[in-house]
Amino acid sequence: MSLEDKIYELRQDKLKQIEALGHPAYPHKFDFTHTVPQILADYSAKTGEELEANRVKVRVAGRLMSIRGQGKAGFAHLQQEGARLQVYVKLDFVGEKGFALYKLLDLGDIIGVSGYLFRTRTNELSVHVEEIHFLAKDLLPLPEKWHGLQDVELRYRQRYVDLTMNPDVREVFVKRSKVVQAIRRYLDSRGFVEVETPMMQPLAGGAAARPFTTHHNALDIDLYLRIAPELYLKRLTVGGLDRVYEINRNFRNEGISTQHNPEFTMLEFYQAYADYRDLMDLTEAMLAQVAIDVNGTSKTTFNGHEIDFANWQRLSMREAIIKYWPDAAAPKPQMSDFASADSVGGLVKRLNAAHHPHMPYDPKDPAGKTIAAMFEAVAEEHLIQPTILYDFPVAISPLSKNKPDEPEWVERFELFVGGLEIGNAFSELNDPEEQRRRFEQQLSEKERGDEEAHAMDEDYIRALSYGMPPAGGEGIGIDRLTMLLTDSRSIRDVILFPLLRPAKYETIEEESASTEA
Repeated sequence: MSLEDKIYELRQDKLKQIEALGHPAYPHKFDFTHTVPQILADYSAKTGEELEANRVKVRVAGRLMSIRGQGKAGFAHLQQEGARLQVYVKLDFVGEKGFALYKLLDLGDIIGVSGYLFRTRTNELSVHVEEIHFLAKDLLPLPEKWHGLQDVELRYRQRYVDLTMNPDVREVFVKRSKVVQAIRRYLDSRGFVEVETPMMQPLAGGAAARPFTTHHNALDIDLYLRIAPELYLKRLTVGGLDRVYEINRNFRNEGISTQHNPEFTMLEFYQAYADYRDLMDLTEAMLAQVAIDVNGTSKTTFNGHEIDFANWQRLSMREAIIKYWPDAAAPKPQMSDFASADSVGGLVKRLNAAHHPHMPYDPKDPAGKTIAAMFEAVAEEHLIQPTILYDFPVAISPLSKNKPDEPEWVERFELFVGGLEIGNAFSELNDPEEQRRRFEQQLSEKERGDEEAHAMDEDYIRALSYGMPPAGGEGIGIDRLTMLLTDSRSIRDVILFPLLRPAKYETIEEESASTEA
């Protein structure tokens, strides 16, 4: 029998003893008057004399995170909503049955107490307990208190323990909730309407990504989990919803990394009668306000860098390549070097002659695709401070509107902060014939082996044929934005239950026991 099995059996026996004292093993509810955070907020400034003069009665519940006895009296700490409050239990006040219950309690048990507030000799705000209410038994041991739950993968698998043992983790997810609330407030106040679009779609569209597939039995059709809500949201602008947004779950059948999880959360919004420059202004203001709402300031620290969401730079893709072109590959490119496939190929050769690792290059690729790869190789890692990177090649932007004076480029921008790409936006392509040509170009790329090329969507072209107003659209990654605002280095740290490789349950239990030891 393992150590954990022995502990489980011992605590099951204690639970039977608690029942024998007249307490239900799993009671239905507990009527409380205060929460732990509320007590700390309202009474931490009160002196012992003030609490004695105006006795404050409380009923409060929480999880036991420490227990220590002193003969006929003992102290413990209750934890609730990330805050801890001391309780004082004495035989003379709780009676023999109450004190017998106290002696059967273990770390991790959930209890309620009734009593009054006072300060101990060490001046710690505490509850002088008059009655104990048993609420739930922790049958499995919590990790050892001084080390917490440190195994990173185990933390993700057992997030319920992670949240109990690591208060900073709870704060991350509270802030994540505030991020979503702040975005909703900002867009709602500007006339945007929140909607919901299908998660199961007959065509995987709106982004360049490999989808997950599923099957609907009743209709006997294959469906795709959505990779983006974009084409449905733009259908709504055709239908007259001029300002529309969705905070949505997307699914992409791609690798897992510190920046990628196959299931993730995005904000997507569309504004009719606007273009990408209008969205630049809106985005800068919105993200500065979100940072203030979440952290109380527009500034945050991420990966050792202080970042100010109220201070943005704007660079075109070509300007970024020129600005961050490595000195070893001098001279710096000129704008004319991006004008043809031959000149772009020359830049790649010059870069690879002086820069390692070499940038992958296929002369058969469209020049625009090569330029985008060059940006990733040369400039992306330098975009630490909030940056709007604008004007993208048409070859990698099948849903964006062309620049009037440069048909090989489109009115698109991406958001980079802390070295992460957190958003993508553009002036929406609303010409149905041009959209058809773009889809056909993507089909050609798919035939060449590009598994992420966009599919043909005839119904979307039909929608555009009814007339879509000029519009700007944008998607922002909620997970990565939360990473930046909480200084979290991995996307798994801001997703409550990230996708993990399956593990045998017995293995998890053994790891938990070894972590405690």
